[in-house]
Formats: sequence, C-alpha cells, structure tokens
Amino acid sequence: MSDRRNPRLLGVKLRTLVAEHLGTPIDADPDSLPNGVALRDGDAAWVIVDGDAQRSLGAVLAWALRRDARTLHVVAEVGGGTLARRASAFTTPISVWFAEERTLLPVVAEPLAPPPPASAEHLGFTARIADAGAEPNVEHGVVFGEVRGLEVCRVVDRPTVGFLAEPGVDPVVSPLADGVQLEVGVGGADREAFHMLHGELPTSEALAAVVATVSRYRSAVDRPHPLNRLGRERLLRWHAVQYPGRIGLAELAAAEPPIRRPNLKDPVPCVATGARDNGDRIAVVFSAGVDLDLVPYVADVQAMYGIPVIAAVPERDDIAMTRDLAGQLVEPIEFVALDL
Repeated sequence: MSDRRNPRLLGVKLRTLVAEHLGTPIDADPDSLPNGVALRDGDAAWVIVDGDAQRSLGAVLAWALRRDARTLHVVAEVGGGTLARRASAFTTPISVWFAEERTLLPVVAEPLAPPPPASAEHLGFTARIADAGAEPNVEHGVVFGEVRGLEVCRVVDRPTVGFLAEPGVDPVVSPLADGVQLEVGVGGADREAFHMLHGELPTSEALAAVVATVSRYRSAVDRPHPLNRLGRERLLRWHAVQYPGRIGLAELAAAEPPIRRPNLKDPVPCVATGARDNGDRIAVVFSAGVDLDLVPYVADVQAMYGIPVIAAVPERDDIAMTRDLAGQLVEPIEFVALDL
C-alpha cells in the first residue's frame, strides 16, 4: 500500500520532511485526518494532504486551531496553488509547501482567473430555457437552466468529450449530431440517458416536463427524494433571492462563483450579489451541510468581488468551528443562519 493511502506511512513521511526542513528530530506522533495526517511541533502545526488539496484548507486550519497552533504549514502534492492563494486571506500565518523528495519547496499562489464569458451562440438559448419555466444562469462560460437551484438543462457543443463537458467524470464521446444544443437532464449522465430514452420529444416539451417534475419535489423540502438532496446550497440561494429581506438585503441575484463547479453531485458553495437598503453592495456565499472549506471559499469570493461578504447556511449547519474559522479572516464576514 502506498503512503498516499496508509496513514502510518504518510505520518513517517511527514515527520521526515519536517525534520529535514527544520534540521532537528521530530518526536511528535502524527494524527490521522480524513484527508491526510498532521502533527504539532512547538507552536507550529504541520499537515501533509493526501490527494488534491484544493478543498482541504478549512479542515487543516480547524485542526491547528483546536491545538492552539500559532502557525500552519501544509504540504500538498496537488492543488497547492489554490491553497496558497486562500492562505493569504487568514491572520494565522500559513505556508504551503511541495515535497521534492526530502526537500520542502514553497508553493507560489495561483492567481484567481476571471470567469470566461459565454459565447453569443450559447446565450441565444436563454429565452428557450426561460420559456420552458427554468431560470437561465451562466457560470464560467456555461449556460444552463435551474429549477429552485437544481440544474435541469445545459447548452453544450457537440461532439462532446467528458459527459457533455463536465469535468471530473470518466470521458465518453457522444454519437449525436454536431453543433450547439440544449440538453435536458440533471447532470451530464442524466442528460445523456434522457436523450436516449426521450430523444423523440421536442427539446422545449421535454424541458417543460422536467421542470414540472423537479418543481414538485423541490417545493416539498421535507419530503425525502434525490432531487431534494442535490444542490441544497443552491436551493438556499434560490429562497434568499426570492426573499432577500430574510438576510437584510433589498435585492439579491445569483452571481458567478470564483471557481467552476466540478459537478452537480458534490456540495460546493454558491454565490449571489445584492445590495442593502442604503445601496451598499454585498456578496453572499451559500453553503449547506457542515463544510469546513466554506470559509476558504469565502476568501476567494472576497478577492473576486472586493465587497463585504455574508455567509449563509441552514440553521442546523451553523456550527461553532465554521465561525471560528471565519474569525481568522483578515476581512471579517457576517454569518446568517436560514431555515429552508
């Protein structure tokens, strides 16, 4: 078994790297984390992340705070650039390293790239999406339609590699005709299956049917159903956009996220921007479930928009550690707990 999967071997690797870097033996026993191992040496916390580190900063910083560490060092093989960028937004000194054999090299922060615009050809489908009862949205150049925060269609280019242009999914090559098309379904795999089963339906008719089904289940949030479990953070945003006064705002609209959402299955925070009664602009980041990486995500939103930020979560997910992490930000944020 490789050290990437064995916490004991990963701990040996971390102790060796820290000892080589500091020039002194390390006696501390590492703790296992869900995404790596960690140890404390004096006032410093050291963590090595197993796998992609892009969404690991919240968890490792929480570990350091629980142990009263004054500085945090994170060793990352993948995603260190994102980690280093977000680390600069915290008052706790955080260093990000890459291990080159037994030597630790500092990781350079990866700049936050501006979202690419959607093409005019793709934007031409927004009216058709709205006519079918879905809400058109654009994120990082992707045009799609949502029902109460759940994506039900997407504009794609054919032929498409990777389940209709969704990253993080095993690639396939579609046999359908070339050209820009509006695909109906909840996620790439569902769009492919929907076309195979209902390809004879006109797109507008098919989309209207899906909109009706999704609306029925997303309206009954207490009724257990897969359509209720997906994208709960976006359902929370949808409610806030309908009633911005719930979070003390005069207006609110869905906005671009700082990074592209990898898929529909995994919970990822989403963003809206709006204004208070006095006209002051503000950004709101919505999250559902206990997500320790909400606050590092907020750091990217602060950098992207340059305006005050509110973090909005369901009441049951409003935990002390998330607020403690928020207290480490250089630029303070507000917290709002909402009930779906």
